[in-house]
Amino acid sequence: MPEPAPAPSSRRAPLRVVVAMDSFKGSVSSAEANEAVRAGVLVAAPDAVVTTVPVADGGEGTLAALAPAGRLGSVSAADLLGQEVEVPYVSLDHAVAVESASTIGLPLLDRPTSETTRLAHSFGLGLHVRRAALATDAHRVLVGLGGTGTTDGGIGLLLALGATVLTESGEELHGAAEPPAGNPLLLRPTRVELPRPKVDLVGLVDVSTPLTGPRGAARMFSPQKGADPSLVDELESAMAGWAVALENAGADVADVPGAGAAGGLGAALLALGGTLEPGLPRIVLETGAGAALADADLVITGEGRLDAQTREGKAPAAIASLARSVPRPAGRSPAVVAIAGQVALEPGALAAIGIDAAWPLHDAGLHDAALPVDALDRDVTAAALRREAAKAVRAHLATTTRTG
Repeated sequence: MPEPAPAPSSRRAPLRVVVAMDSFKGSVSSAEANEAVRAGVLVAAPDAVVTTVPVADGGEGTLAALAPAGRLGSVSAADLLGQEVEVPYVSLDHAVAVESASTIGLPLLDRPTSETTRLAHSFGLGLHVRRAALATDAHRVLVGLGGTGTTDGGIGLLLALGATVLTESGEELHGAAEPPAGNPLLLRPTRVELPRPKVDLVGLVDVSTPLTGPRGAARMFSPQKGADPSLVDELESAMAGWAVALENAGADVADVPGAGAAGGLGAALLALGGTLEPGLPRIVLETGAGAALADADLVITGEGRLDAQTREGKAPAAIASLARSVPRPAGRSPAVVAIAGQVALEPGALAAIGIDAAWPLHDAGLHDAALPVDALDRDVTAAALRREAAKAVRAHLATTTRTG
C-alpha cells in the first residue's frame, strides 16, 4: 500500500515584505521612513523577510537612491535665486545623474512667496547638467525632475545650455555664465533659438502633467511654490505664450505628458530633443530592486499625503504599478498597502491605482488636522509609522488566514 501523504504543516512560510516609502518632506527621508516601517513589520511578524527599497521618482532623494549603483561627485552651479552652490551628481556606467531638487529645490527657499516665485529660475540646473556631463565625460544625462521651487518653463535651463530668447519687449536673453535677474518666463518670451546639446537628455518625471491648462505647471503646482492667485494667472498666461514660442521653434511639446513637470522643465528637455520617462521604474531598474518586488507577498509604500497628485504618477502609485507588473514566478500579485500622513482618496480611487488599503497617520490621532504632516517632528513621525505598519501587517495576516 502507498504510504499516506503527510499532514499539511501548520507553520506558514515567512512573510516576504518589500518596504518602499517615499520621504515625508521636512520630517523623515525615504530611508528613515523605510526603517521605521521595517521595524513595525517585525513587531507584527518577527520572522518576516523584509527588504527596503529606497524610493525616488525624479524628485528629492533620486541621487541617494542611485548612489549605491554609481559613484558620487560634485560640481559648482547656482541655486534657484542665482547663488553659487556645490551640487552632487552620480556617475553610472552609462550616464551621469543629477536632480533638480538638489540645485533648485523648493526647500532651498526659507519661505516661498509670490516674490520668490517672481525671482526663481532654473538656470542653475542647466549649469549642473552641463558641468556634470563635462566632469564625467558622459554622453547621457539623467535629470531628476521634481521638488523644484521654480515655474519658469525651463527657460533658465535652456539659457544655461546656450539658447537665445527674445522677450515681448524686444530684449534678447543669451545663454551665458551669469544667471538671469529673475524668472525669465515673466518677461513673456516670444521666440527662442534652441541649442543642440552634445549629450542625450533623459528627464525622470514624477507627474504626467502638460505644460499648460488646469493640470499644467502654473495652475497645478505654482501655488505650493508661493504664487498667489493673481500670479498663478500671470504665470499661466506667460506659459501659454512660451508654448507657442517653442512650437514655432519646432518643438510642439506642450501637451506631452510630463511637459509641465518641475515648473515646465519637462518641456525644456523635450525641446532639446530629450525624452521623459517615469522616474521610479528607471531607478528600480538601475538599482536592481525589481527582484525583491517579484518575490514579495506584501508591499508597503506611502508618502506624506495621498491625494489627486498621487494619481498623477507619484511614488506610491508607481510602486503599486511596478508591484503588479513585475513578472512573478508564482504568477500572483502581492497585496499593496500605503501608509500616509493624510489620505484624501476614497477606497475606489486607491484601488484604481493598485493600492488595496491605506493607513493614515492623522486618523491614528497623531496630530491636529490644522498642522501640516510635513511639519511633524522626525521621531514622532517614525513612531507613528512603526505603529501603523504593525497594524497593516496584522490586518494583512488576518485576511490571508481567512482566505488561505
